[in-house]
Order: sequence, then C-alpha cells, then structure tokens
Amino acid sequence: KSGGWSPLTSDRYQWLEVDLGERTRITAVATQGRYGSSDWQTSYLLMFSDTGHNWKQYRQEDSRGFFPGNSNADSVVQYKLQQPAIARFLRLIPLDWNPSGRIGLRLETYGCPYTSDVVSFDGGSSGLVFRFSPGLRRTSREVVSLKFKTVRNAGTLLHAEGEGGLSLSLELERGKLQLLFRQGGTSPSEPRRLASLGSLLDDQHWHHVVLERRSSHLNLTVDKHTERVQIPAEFNHWDIKQLGLGAVQSLWSQKPVISKRSFHGCLENLLYNGLNLLERAKHNDQQGNVTFSCTEPVSVAVTFHGPQSFLQLPGAAASSSGGVAVGLQLRTWNKAGLLLTFDLPQHGGVVWLYLSEARLRLQIHKAGRVLLELSAGSALNDGQWHSVELNSRGGRLTIAVDKGEGGSAHASPSFPVAIESDLFFGGKSDSQGCRNPFNVFQGCMRLLTVENQNVDLIMVQQKQLGNYSNLQIDMCGIIDRCSPSRCEHGGRCSQSWTVFHCNCSDSGYSGATCHSSVYQQSCEAYKHNGNTSGHFYIDVDGSGPIKPQLVYCNMTEENTWMVIQHNNTDLTRVRPSPGVNQHLVHFAYSTEEQQLSAAISQSEHCEQELFYHCRKSRLLNTPGKACFFPLFSIFNPEKKVTGYVSFPLIGSSSLSLASFPCILVSSFEDASKAEDSGLLVHKESLPVRSLVLGDIQRPGSEAAYRVGPLRCHGDKNFWNAAFFDKETSYLHFPTFHGELSADISFLFKTTASSGVFLENLGIKDFIRIELSSSTQVLFSFDVGNGPLEVRVDSSIPLNDNRWHRVRAERNVKEASLRLDELPAATQEAPADGHFHLQLNSQLFIGGTASRQKGFRGCIRSLQLNGVTLDLEERAKITPGVRPGCPGHCSSYGSLCQNQGRCVERANGFQCDCGLSAYTGVFCHTEVSAIFKSGTSVSYTFKEPYELIRNSSTLPSSIYSDMTLRGENVSLSFRTNQSPALLLYISSYYREYLALLINKHGEEAFILKESRVRSLANGQLHTVSIRRLTDSVVLFSPPSESDELDPDLARLAALGFTGCLSVVHFNSISPLKAALLHPDTSPVVITGPLVQSNCGSPASANPYAAENTHHLSDQSGSVGSGQPLVNAIRTDSALIGGVIAVVIFVLVTGLAITARFLYRRKETYRNQDVKGVKQEDSPDFPFNNQTDSQTVSSENRKEYFI
Repeated sequence: KSGGWSPLTSDRYQWLEVDLGERTRITAVATQGRYGSSDWQTSYLLMFSDTGHNWKQYRQEDSRGFFPGNSNADSVVQYKLQQPAIARFLRLIPLDWNPSGRIGLRLETYGCPYTSDVVSFDGGSSGLVFRFSPGLRRTSREVVSLKFKTVRNAGTLLHAEGEGGLSLSLELERGKLQLLFRQGGTSPSEPRRLASLGSLLDDQHWHHVVLERRSSHLNLTVDKHTERVQIPAEFNHWDIKQLGLGAVQSLWSQKPVISKRSFHGCLENLLYNGLNLLERAKHNDQQGNVTFSCTEPVSVAVTFHGPQSFLQLPGAAASSSGGVAVGLQLRTWNKAGLLLTFDLPQHGGVVWLYLSEARLRLQIHKAGRVLLELSAGSALNDGQWHSVELNSRGGRLTIAVDKGEGGSAHASPSFPVAIESDLFFGGKSDSQGCRNPFNVFQGCMRLLTVENQNVDLIMVQQKQLGNYSNLQIDMCGIIDRCSPSRCEHGGRCSQSWTVFHCNCSDSGYSGATCHSSVYQQSCEAYKHNGNTSGHFYIDVDGSGPIKPQLVYCNMTEENTWMVIQHNNTDLTRVRPSPGVNQHLVHFAYSTEEQQLSAAISQSEHCEQELFYHCRKSRLLNTPGKACFFPLFSIFNPEKKVTGYVSFPLIGSSSLSLASFPCILVSSFEDASKAEDSGLLVHKESLPVRSLVLGDIQRPGSEAAYRVGPLRCHGDKNFWNAAFFDKETSYLHFPTFHGELSADISFLFKTTASSGVFLENLGIKDFIRIELSSSTQVLFSFDVGNGPLEVRVDSSIPLNDNRWHRVRAERNVKEASLRLDELPAATQEAPADGHFHLQLNSQLFIGGTASRQKGFRGCIRSLQLNGVTLDLEERAKITPGVRPGCPGHCSSYGSLCQNQGRCVERANGFQCDCGLSAYTGVFCHTEVSAIFKSGTSVSYTFKEPYELIRNSSTLPSSIYSDMTLRGENVSLSFRTNQSPALLLYISSYYREYLALLINKHGEEAFILKESRVRSLANGQLHTVSIRRLTDSVVLFSPPSESDELDPDLARLAALGFTGCLSVVHFNSISPLKAALLHPDTSPVVITGPLVQSNCGSPASANPYAAENTHHLSDQSGSVGSGQPLVNAIRTDSALIGGVIAVVIFVLVTGLAITARFLYRRKETYRNQDVKGVKQEDSPDFPFNNQTDSQTVSSENRKEYFI
C-alpha cells in the first residue's frame, strides 16, 4: 500500500536489508522509486554478507563503490554485476535522493541458489588428508581450486607432497597467500617462495584460489589476479602422493609438516582435477576432527572514513574504579591519526592517544603544556590488525601494543588519570569546542573495550548507545591499493587510506604509475636531442614491457650506429685437442633476448662481422652433429673442393647463402692457410649466438675466429610519418586499448591554427588530442565520470612549420600532458570513480569520425603504449594522405655548430662540416694536433690560371671565388714557448701575414690602454682576426725568390712545440685537411704531426679560463680604439694567388696572442702604389734563445675519425 520502502528519517544512516534465506549467486539488482511519489534515491551502496554481520561493500572495477540510482519514481534502473556476489544477505544504503522528496525505494534482486561443500578448521589439531593411488594417471594439466575465509593472517591452507619429500604448500603470511616449495623428507629444508599474491585475506570474506600446473610453469590465481612462475627443475617428474588440509603429517615423518599455526577458518569446494574432495571426505566418513559446515566468530568492526568521523561513548559510569582500562584493535595505512581522547575535569587536563610516524603515542595536555608523553610500537600502518591498550592503576600509567609484543611504555604521573567524561574514538565532535591538534584517524577499529567490558557497536549503530558521525559500522572498509600494484616497471608502491604512491627511482620510468620511459627509443632519437657518441640506455618500446638496455651510440659517421657487445669480440685461436673433434663457442650479449630482437626489428639495417682463419679445419653449422652445408664451393686449380661454410641461425640449423655471401676457407687437406671475413646482414639471422669449428683433432690443424659486435643503424619508428593535406583526410586504425594506462606520444608540424591529432570513441567514453589554437594543445577524455581536460599553452606559435613533441598519459591516478620541454600539466582522477577506459570504435589519426576539425600538416613517430603505428604504410592506400614528411632542417638545423651546414635527408638530416674547421656529427669536435720543433704543415693554393682551367673539377668550397675581399682567420693554441711563430701566409706578390708570440710571451697586437699578460703559459687561447678591404683580382704568378723577413726567418728556425686547434682561413681549414684528408688535400706535412684532443679547454688545465681575442681591421686603416702598432708594413691589402699556410702549433694552455704583419715587397703590376716607410718595433726583434718549456699536462692520446 505504501508503494515501496521509505524510512521515517532521510539521512545516510538508513538502509534496506534483504534476507534471501540461503546463500545465493546474485547477478543483478534493479531499483525504482516509491510509487506515486517524489521519493527516489539517486545513488546508493550495495553490501553483502553471509551472516548478517561483517558486511562487504560491492565495488565495480575494484574502485567505484556507489551505483547511480533513479531520476524519477517510475523508471527501473538495472545493473548487472560485473562479478556475481555470493551471499545470503543484501543491504542497500541510500547516499543521495531527490532533494524535493525523501528516500523511496522498490528493489529487486536477480540470481540463483548457490550450493557448496564446506569444512571448517579450528586452528589446532583438525585436519584432512587425501592420499592418491599410484595408478592415478598424471595429466599434462593439473588443477587444485578452493575458496577460504579466515580471521587470522597466518596459517597453512594446503600441503601437496610427492616422492622424496618434495612438496608445495599454500600458506597465509601477514594476510598474503604464498606458494612455497620444500625439499627433503626427514630433514626438510627452508622453504623457497615461488609466488605471493593477495592482501588483507584475513578479512573473514571468501577468497577464490586456483593452483594450476602445466608442463613448464605454475599459475597461481587469488580472486581475479594471476601470477605465473617457472616450475623448479625438481618437479619435472613429480607426482602428488598426498594432499593435506589443516594439521597433517608428512608421508616421510611423524612430525607435523609445518611448524606454524594451522589454518583457522573455512574451506569451500576443494577440487582436484575436477574431483570434489570435500564431498568424497564426507561420504567416506573421513572426519579428521573437522566440521563440514562453516562456523565463524562474530566480530563487529567500525570504519572511520575522514575528517567528520568520530565515535562517542559514555565514560562517567566507569569512573568508579578510579582508573583507566581501554582496549581496541586497529587497522590502517596512515602513519598518523587520533585514536582516543578524553578529559580529566578534576585535573583540568586532556588525554590524547594517537598515532604519529606509525608509532603509538600518548600525551596529557594542560593549559597548552605537555605534562606527560609516552610512545611504543612501530610500523602500525602496515594494514595488519594491532591491539592497543591504555591502563592506569595504582598511579602507574601504561600503553601497550600487541599485548606487549609490539612494545610498551610506562609512567608514574603525579596526578590521577581516570575516566571522568565521555570517550571519543577516531576524532571529536565539533560541538565540544575543543580543537583536535592531531590528524583524524582513517581506518578500522574492532573489539573495543572500556573497563574490560566489550562495547556493543550494534547498539551504537541503532542509536541506543553513545553517538557517532560518518562511520560505517559492522564492516571494515580498508582497501589495499598496492595489491595488485598499479605501479608499473618495478616501481615501489606505498599507500595511505585514500591514495597510493609510486616510487619510480632506479626503474628507468616516470609518472604517477612509473608508466613512461625516461629514455629515448634509439640512438637516432638521442642524436636528434643533440647528444654525441657515448653509452646510452635505450627503451625500444617506450612504456611497453621490454626493459631499457645499455648500448653504445656511435654518432661519428653519416649513419648513427647502435653497438651491442658480446663476451668475445677478440680474435680467438683454437689449437688441436686430442680426442675432441669440434670446438663449440657461445656468445653472450649484454642485453636480453627480447631486447635484442626488438632493437634489431626496429632498426633499418643491422650487421655483424665474422672473420675466420683456418688450416685443416672447418666451420660447422650444427652443434653436436657431423653435418656440413655446402653453401658454396671454391675450387682450387686441381678442381678440388676447398671447403664448406655455414652459420647457425637463431632456432635454426642452416643459413642462406645471402646471409653470408663470401667466406673463404682452405682445403681440408691443404697445409696452407686461408682467411676471409664477411658481414651478416639479414636481420632474421642476427645476432650470432654460437659457432662450431670442426676437425680440430687433425694434426697441424688450426683455426682462429672473431665475431664482431652487433651494429645497427636507423630507426624505422622515429621517422615514420604522414602528411595530411586536407582537413577531411584521416587515417584509421583498430581500437586503442588503454583501459588502465594509456600513453600517446608523437611529433607534429603544421601551418594551421587548429586540428584534431587523434580521436577514439566508445559508447560513452572517448579520448582525444587536438591543437585547439595556434598556442594550445588540448588532451580530453571521459572514462565514465564526465569529460576531463588537460591543456598546455605555449608562448610561441605552434603553427611555425617546425617539429613539436606531444606526450599525453592517462592512468588511474592522473592525466598529464607535456608539450616540447614545457612543464607538464596534470589533472588528478576522481578518488572514487570509474577508471577503465572503454573504447569500441576505430582510432582516427589526423581527423575525427565526423570529418570535422581535421588536422593539416605532418604527424611523425606516433606511439600508443609503446607501439608505433605505421603511418606511412597506411598513408600509401589512403586518399588525401601522403607517406613521409620532408623538411627537418627547420627544426634540427640549429644542432649544426661552427658554420656546419644542415643537409636534408629522407629520414632526418646531416651536418655538413666541409666549411667548418670542426668535425663530428654536429661539427662540434675540435681538430687539434701536437707539434714538435721540426713539425710544419703547408697548404698550397692553385695558380689563378689553373683555377680557371680546372674550375669544373675543383671543390667550390675552396676555390669558389678568384677575388679575395679580405681575410677571416681564427685558431686556438697552447704553448709554453716564446717567441713563437704560429701562422704564416704569403702571396705571389711577396706579401705576407704572420701571427706570432713575441719574446715576452705577449701578443703582437696592443689593445688601446690595456696590457696583455703572458700567453706562453700552457693555457688555451683563441685568436680571431678579421680584415676587410677592397676587392683585389688574383692573377700574378709566384716569384722565384720568396725570402722571409730576417726576423721571421730566425723565428721560424727555432721550431715550435705546442698545440694548435681549429685553424680556419676564410673557407679553408688547413689543419683539418692535413689530419683528416692528407691524401686528397694540397698539404705538405713535415716532421711528426700527432692528432690530439689538446685543443679541448679541459685537456690541460681544467681550472684555467679560455681566453678569446678578436683582432679586426677595416680597409687596412687603424680603427678607433684599437690601434695597430707596427702591424702593417705596407699599405696594400692584397693576399694573392698561391698561399702557403704554415702552422706551428702549441699544446695545452689558455691565453692568446697575435701579431699581424702585413708587408708589401713589390708593387702590383699596372697599379700606382704608395710606398710606406717601415718602422722599427720594439716587439718584433727576436733572438735565437727561446724560453720554451715542455708543455704541461698534455693529452697525447691519438684518435682518428
């Protein structure tokens, strides 16, 4: 008549409970508002129980605890439970209701009866033993399954034993289920843990366990989570002889198998390969001191959820004892929280019992002062039940943890401590007017006692005793958010009552769940970040399961090589061994098989060199077998076969001819030696795992081999790109599956101001990344809690046709978005909501399903959860989309330094260092050489008429212009010698330019109103000279006599010891040509010239500063503020025809010096010339006695590029 259930009071402490009469498999619930009214609930909780106590909240997706309700009084809202609930009692608790009405409900449940066989153990001598007959046939798959429930966190559920005392057991330890392996019958060894699963399994609720043995592994499943482990070798031929439950004895000993406490609780539906063992035990009257029903103690717990939670109990009636006796058990993840407080009215103080840093502490306050403080216990936030006691009798105050086993503390206060007021547990009512100085308690309590009397929490729930707020009574709502751990890639999980945290240190990953790799996916990616050669960790699948691997990235060549070493890259000789016919060698690589395969597959090209030298021995392909594969035959003049060659494949015993195109081995009977080498280039055949050499027992036979490291270059994923030329064009791929964790990364470049990069839709859920404006990227998604958006704004336009990187991640904790190197933007996920991303449509790239807001531009290297989508392959068959995307120098050209020129390539770019005095992948490596006193380098230019005659064959970078409009000279040097001639340039017109250090170790140029300190100090100095003049045509042939100035001649005769680096004259780099291209450059080297890194600022004195001097002249005149003193010996500015560059170089140091002498020794032909009188300079005269010293701290290590 009432049309449904509606309580008198509409608040969150009302519930509707249904007794189904027996345990039932509940599969769905349906709700409806109260008939003909405005009463309905809009959200609610579902609770289940077997006994009407110890309720368990039903959660969807392991997180979402509430169900959306009705929106009116008439419509029916039905929910199918993702996992059926098995219970006798159901309780519905309204959370919210129609604000214009009251709570109103009509409820219907769906399900079917549930039958089971149950047995209970008392934790003492009760047990069951099942022995299997020898004739029981073993199958390739054996399965043991059961359900259990218990209130104890330790005990042995099951013990399976076979021959020889080998056994497996399932044991509870601290509420976790462990799979243990033991050996030895009479003297059992220490158990070895094979797996550990589950948590909080002592919650007195049913848990499902399955132990499955297959041929080579075991699967342990606890509830919905499975762990796979390898079977120990001892179990290869192991059969179960005995299966024991509870307290049982071993087959080989009269002592109990396990010394720990036996299991105390209930087991249900124990099945072995489908055989119901409990039903068999009942019919065979195999009692074993057990009860075939589940008897469980009633324990009422209370859950404190947050800031408004407290439990108030009367304490005045208990004060007759004149003391304090309070006890409780607690369970929490928090390190801090208030447990108990009460006033001392007669004394005017307050007692506080609380947790701090996971320890139990007690303080007594009075007038803001701490009169007494005690602490005991540790690690009380481990999620286990811990008992806490507070006692005060006879002037002695005591606190104890776990009956004193966890610690205790005592004090003898000078004032009485007795209960004279109400007791507050977990918090305090705001109406009391006393601020709580400690954190509120979040956790569970049970077995509360006051003055040794149990507190009836059911009476509290029914408002018949005390008072409470924001509590859940008769249940413990603790959740282990770290089991299973949401932290990926080995991240360490920790938690509080409401959230979990992941410690990603030393994992190689980052983010809220350690999902995203901190490493690049290849050497190619490191190069384009501006890195140079060295060892790097690469993560080929990003956030995927493959671990990062350490490789060497060689970036000194046009291709960027990834080098992976193995344990034997040296030349190895094999001598005859009597009685041994073959020599087998295996190669172990520095990375795992999965890492190797992924790195090889991702690379564009891989190779591995094999060198083989032999005499009367053969290279075999099949270890342990006397077979030969004649891949090719080489005949000697007598038409005899000279040998057979083969090579082992991974998982194969043969090799195609193309894999190893050319290896020469000697005739088997010929005493002569032969050797050859070749490259394995078929990626399917790499890497080389083993090598077999045969016939090593022959007298006089010998062999030697060398297998080089694995070398790969190119990254097919990094440059995989597509160009979208229309807003309506797009690529589509299968549905993206990123239910719990989803990361998306890609690069884009565009000239458009907006467009959708990616979109995938579900029924309600979606995920989308778009360029919302020319300066903003937007990441939006919905997992059922409503749309969530994360934005990143850029201070520069993003439609600048340069590459920009986007990295988006969404997990159960948060969503983040990162653009280029800008700080990441994040949004936290709701604490209690949906977290599974459920998509079902196609994944659209570059557009949307509605073909609106499409993207125009390039997308490159698109990875979803570490998997690269092949945009190029899909673009080949899609109209409006083109594979590839050229134009990388606009983004990466700045990496080319020191006048290096960026050159476009199909996949990437290259720095052309032809016009630079530097070398290296980014033209950043200085080219240096160590000079001795007799060392010189001369660089000779062609005559003008030769230049004209052979201009088509000459490099334009060197002979691009017949007219010199000035000089641009730069170099760096180190020396301890003075005086010294650094550089000398002469022309066919007997003009010259010289750069030198005078006898005082000072530069020849004197800056106005300044004095330069000594430059012959072993430090690094850099000289830069720039002179501009009118254009002069080079045409005069060289003079027959090219005599040096007498002073320069004396100086040159002294020789030079030092270091010269990065010498540059206009577009010529003579030192670089002499060191790197001596055979193809017009250079003449006299004396020893040793390449070195002495030009590096840190090679000699890492604490000395590098000094740079810029000396410039405009049109040969003296510039204001920087006069030249005796620098110009003539008026002319002509450098002509054939120029000889003689470089004397210095070694390690840091300062600079220069002298610029420019002399005209005869007039130009057909020109009027004004003579200039030479002036004597006090800085120019030199004697033959030098102050040179050996260059200190010089790095003489040679290197070649």
